[in-house]
Formats: sequence, structure tokens, C-alpha cells
Amino acid sequence: MTGHPNTAPGTDKENTGRVADLRPDELSPLQQQLRQDIAGPRGGVVRGPFALWLRIPALADRANQLGNALRLEGTLDKRVFEVVILVVARHWSAQYEWFAHAQAAGSVGVSTAVIEAIRQRAAPASPQADEQLAWALTLELNEQKHLSEASYAKGLAMFGTEGMIELVSVAGFYTMVAMMINAFDAPVPGGARPLD
Repeated sequence: MTGHPNTAPGTDKENTGRVADLRPDELSPLQQQLRQDIAGPRGGVVRGPFALWLRIPALADRANQLGNALRLEGTLDKRVFEVVILVVARHWSAQYEWFAHAQAAGSVGVSTAVIEAIRQRAAPASPQADEQLAWALTLELNEQKHLSEASYAKGLAMFGTEGMIELVSVAGFYTMVAMMINAFDAPVPGGARPLD
């Protein structure tokens, strides 16, 4: 295993990020409950920004509620949802976000070719019009900081008003996630660096 760029020279210690995860014996009863609530729909683990937010229970709780509202209760097709997140993760080069959501995207039917194109910062040649438009809208928001009238009209025609609100909310929430991951160097399991 090679060391992470933030690992001390001459060591092979895997990156553990800038803030250590709270140990079970450090958790208050409220934090223990929140940890269970967060881990439940996330495969039993608390990683990335949620491991950090857990230090501030009110923030962890609200972030979890918003994340679950988008992930579990949203109406966007799961492929579209994951494409939006991948574009955000690539824009920010958020290693953990990419790691988690490249896997999730593949599991809901986003093709390997589309995932790799986004990773390479190339236009994905998706046969799915909704994936292609989600990529274009999210890229425009990231790069231009707004949507043109033409782009907004295309988004409205495909996703509807509520769908557009959801899509932009997903992009915004996962931008916050990316910022947390990058600011605190949240580690990828095994020390991987999937984005250059």
C-alpha cells in the first residue's frame, strides 16, 4: 500500500483524515442514537461527512434528514440522482463522495462508460436522455453558477417543476458533502484515490 499525500513521509499509514472518527465510548446517548439512524440506510456504516457531523448532533440530525429526504423519498429516477452526484463529486474532486457514488450509480443502472466519462471530465454518451440532461444541467450549475433560460426550459420539460427543485437540491446537498469531505480529507476505505 502506498502512503496518502497527507501521510508523513516514510510511512505507509493509511490516511485517516484530519479529524478522527469518534470511538463508541466517546458517543453521548444522543450521538449513539444518531449514529444508528445514520448508519441504517447507509449499509450500517457512518463515514465521510456524517462521521464529522456526528460531533455536532443537531447538524448530523438535520443533514441526515435532508439526505434521506432526497435519497429515499425523492422522485428523481435513481440513475439521474446518482449522475447529479457524480458530476458534483468530479467537480470538487471529492474522493470519498466519488468512491461511494460511483458504486451506487453502477448498482442503479448507470453504465460504466457514463461513470468513466464523468470521471474523465468528458461528456458522457448516455443513451438515456434524462441522464444526459442531468449531467448538462449540473455541469452548467457548477461552472456557470446559474442555468440559462434554454437549459432551464429543457430541465422543466423533462423533470417538471418539482423534479427541477429536487435536482438542484441534490446538487446543492452533495456540494456541501463534497466541501466537508475535501476540507477534512475524509478518507476512502483502503486509502484509495479514485480521482486525480
